[in-house]
Amino acid sequence: MSRSFRRIGVFGACAVTAVTLATAVPAAAHDDGDGFDFTLYAKEVGDGNAPGGTGSSGPPPKVGDTFTFADDLFKTKGGDKVGRDGGTCAVVRTSDSQVDATCSGTFVLNGGPGGQLTAQTLTTFSTGAQTPAAFDIAVTGGTGDFKNAHGYIRVTPDGDYERMEFHITNR
Repeated sequence: MSRSFRRIGVFGACAVTAVTLATAVPAAAHDDGDGFDFTLYAKEVGDGNAPGGTGSSGPPPKVGDTFTFADDLFKTKGGDKVGRDGGTCAVVRTSDSQVDATCSGTFVLNGGPGGQLTAQTLTTFSTGAQTPAAFDIAVTGGTGDFKNAHGYIRVTPDGDYERMEFHITNR
């Protein structure tokens, strides 16, 4: 299984729990008056020992297994670090070839725009796939510039990173 079991699409495959971003959101964040569109790249940090993650050769996940993940976030792959995220996921269904996990968490963004974004997802991934499929994470709320936020985050594997395209509406 790939490292994305642990992330399940980051929030990484997952959604993301309360942690703080260290610096500003990319200057390329586009605000059309009703919301924001911007892209970040997530690179996983941690020990690589979550169930099914890189560094783990243990048994396949079972219903009820939980795991956490954390990422550093960048404007571009290998570019300026703009913060971090983290998340918690729980396995809710398994079969011979697939695992479903529900994940939830929070992004905290500083700068323009600034505030918190909460998000969650139920995602299915193949236990045999070398590269996980792209998936969407629902934005469920926020604070600060995101106080009426909803929308989605499209997560796509991109080498050692995951590309995260934020589509946030504030109406």
